[in-house]
Amino acid sequence: MIYFHIPFCKQACHYCDFHFSTSLKYRADVLKAMQKELEIRASYLEDKELHSIYFGGGTPSVLEADEISQLIDQVGLYFEIASDAEITLEANPDDLDKTKVRALRNTPINRFSIGIQSFYEEDLKWMNRAHNAAEAASSIMRVQDAGFENITCDLIYGYPLLTDEKWASNMQRLIDFDIPHISSYAMTVESRTALDYFIKQGKTASLNEAQSAEQMLMLIDTLIANGFEHYEISNFAKPGKYAQHNTNYWRGKHYLGIGPSAHSFNGTSRAWNVANNAKYIAGVAEGPLHIETEQLSLEDRVNEYIMTSLRTMWGIDLNKVKNEFGIDARNYLEKEVRQFVEKKEVELADHVIRLTSTGKLVADHIASTLFLVDETHL
Repeated sequence: MIYFHIPFCKQACHYCDFHFSTSLKYRADVLKAMQKELEIRASYLEDKELHSIYFGGGTPSVLEADEISQLIDQVGLYFEIASDAEITLEANPDDLDKTKVRALRNTPINRFSIGIQSFYEEDLKWMNRAHNAAEAASSIMRVQDAGFENITCDLIYGYPLLTDEKWASNMQRLIDFDIPHISSYAMTVESRTALDYFIKQGKTASLNEAQSAEQMLMLIDTLIANGFEHYEISNFAKPGKYAQHNTNYWRGKHYLGIGPSAHSFNGTSRAWNVANNAKYIAGVAEGPLHIETEQLSLEDRVNEYIMTSLRTMWGIDLNKVKNEFGIDARNYLEKEVRQFVEKKEVELADHVIRLTSTGKLVADHIASTLFLVDETHL
C-alpha cells in the first residue's frame, strides 16, 4: 500500500489537527520531493505488488489531475500496480466541479472519499468547511454522473449544532444517494485547534459525550437497517464495498507513506516524516531525510494488532496471536478479556474476540486495558 499525504488546504477546519498549510507556496516543490522520496524509499516495502494507493491530507483534491497522474506514474516505476488496485482520492465538495471531475475521469483514480460532514449550512460554517450545503449534494451527483460508482462519504456527529433530527436527515441523504460506503466520526476536541480555543473561551458549547454516544447508536442502527455492514468502528459498507486500503491497514498489512508527516509501517518498525513542508523538501533534496523510526518490540507489535483489529468486525484472532506473537500472548489476552465478556462488551467465540454494540462505545478503553505494558505480563 502507498499513502500520499498532500499537505495543502484552502482553509483550516476548526476541528482539524492534521498537518497542512493554507499556503500553496511549496506546492510544486513538495510534489517534486514526493516523487524523489518514492525513488529513495521504494525498498521499504518488500512486496512490490500494490493493491491500493491512497491520496489523503490535507486536501488532495486541490491538485490538478495531471499532478495526481504524475505521482501515480512515479509509483509505477518502482511497484507493480495491480489491475484491480483501489486508487482513492480524498476530495472536498467545492473542488469537484464539472471540469475537475471530467479531468479526474482520465486519471487512474477509481474511488472518491468525499468530505461531506454535513448537509446543513450552519453546521458547515460552524466547522469552517470550505464548501457549502449545495456543493455537498451537487458534488456527489457530479461524481456519480461521471460514472464513478466506488464512493465513500464522511459525516461528523456529536457537536452542539447537530440535533438528532438533523443527524437522521444527514444519514438519510447519503442513503438516498445510494452511497456504497460511509465513514462517520464523532467530533473530538484536539489541542491547539480553533475548536479547542473557542470552547476554552466560551465562544462555543463543549461537546457532550452522551450526545455522541446516542448519535453513534443511531448511526449503527440506521445504516445496518439499510443494508450496510458495520465492519469497523467508524466505517460502514454495502456487502463487498469495504475500503480496501483501510481494511488492509486495520488487518496489519505493510504500507509506505510519502509526503510531509506521512507514516509508514513494515511489520517490525514504524517511520514518520517531518511535519514541516520546508524541512521535508530540504531533506529529500539534500539529505538526510527527516524521518524518525521506531523499532517495534514484541509488546508494540501485539498492541498494534489489538488496537487495529479490535475495531473491526473480524476482531482479534487468538490463533493469529499465538502464531505471530507466541502462546503466552494468546493466554494473556484470553485471560484479560474475560472482564469485558462478563460486562457483555465483547464476545469470545471460535477463538475470536469481537466488540458488542455496547463495547463499540468504549472500544478505546477496552483496547488500552488489553495492551501489554511490557513482556513481564506474559
